[in-house]
Amino acid sequence: MTQPRVFGEGPLAPAPLHVALALAAAGVPSLPLRRGKVPFGNCRSCKDGACGGRPNMKAAGPCRCSAPCHAWAAATTDPHVLTSPRWAPVWREAVAVAYHPGGAGLTVVDLDNAAAVAWARATLPATRTVATTRGEHWIYRGAMPSSNAVRPGVDVKSRTQYARWLGPGTGRMAVLPSAVRALVVKEEATPARRGVASSLPARATWERRVATGCRHTERYVRTGLERGLALVRARTESGASSQAFGVARFLAAQHAGCPGPCGLAAIGEEIVTAAVSVGVPETYACRAVANGLETAVERAA
Repeated sequence: MTQPRVFGEGPLAPAPLHVALALAAAGVPSLPLRRGKVPFGNCRSCKDGACGGRPNMKAAGPCRCSAPCHAWAAATTDPHVLTSPRWAPVWREAVAVAYHPGGAGLTVVDLDNAAAVAWARATLPATRTVATTRGEHWIYRGAMPSSNAVRPGVDVKSRTQYARWLGPGTGRMAVLPSAVRALVVKEEATPARRGVASSLPARATWERRVATGCRHTERYVRTGLERGLALVRARTESGASSQAFGVARFLAAQHAGCPGPCGLAAIGEEIVTAAVSVGVPETYACRAVANGLETAVERAA
């Protein structure tokens, strides 16, 4: 196969292009970033969405523009595109390289500050990490929907997003865990409708008789559970689903050393009830709690 010609090949070749070509060879779609570390603007034909967008965008369109338009949607592993005349001017101005995690089958948890990093270390499975200016990128194998501000200082970047390339990082890359997927569960911003609490379906409650293999006292379990339920019920505006996930994960982790059974299903039912009482759709609440219980098992394994 004929190798693509790299414009400006030699010591004067733009460094970002070499990075992009190396990423392309590894199967990672990349694109150039201009000053400010943001993608280049669309060409005249694509400006303001006049082209209808590209086929790989969320709202699929017919655009086949050969320029690096539409940000992450332009990311490519094709070296002939990366070195084409339409891309040459932007490489000369590029100051960095970005990549499309979802296109490479990856998910990046972007931790923007020290507090977010501390949260991840206490909550998420260890994986490959890349240092950033203010925090870290945690990279997992597996793609998922993207979402910004899933919690303070935390963005999830995978499909329909780009991440700045800052190097290969360190550590073994882990499989995308349910704890990260749970972060982007679309949840309520609206408080529960009047009367919903009194019409909730009957659910199981934790009792000592369903926890015959638990090493904790009934008082210990009930105290922890009531505190967790209070945290969920306090989220009357937003965040109740994420809070339910965190409470389920934390409470389940307390029983990691028990021979079991510990009645975790009943604990989960009570957390779901609390979340639904403040407006979380039951499906979302069940999913968040199930993911929280499962994550605790994953971390204990």
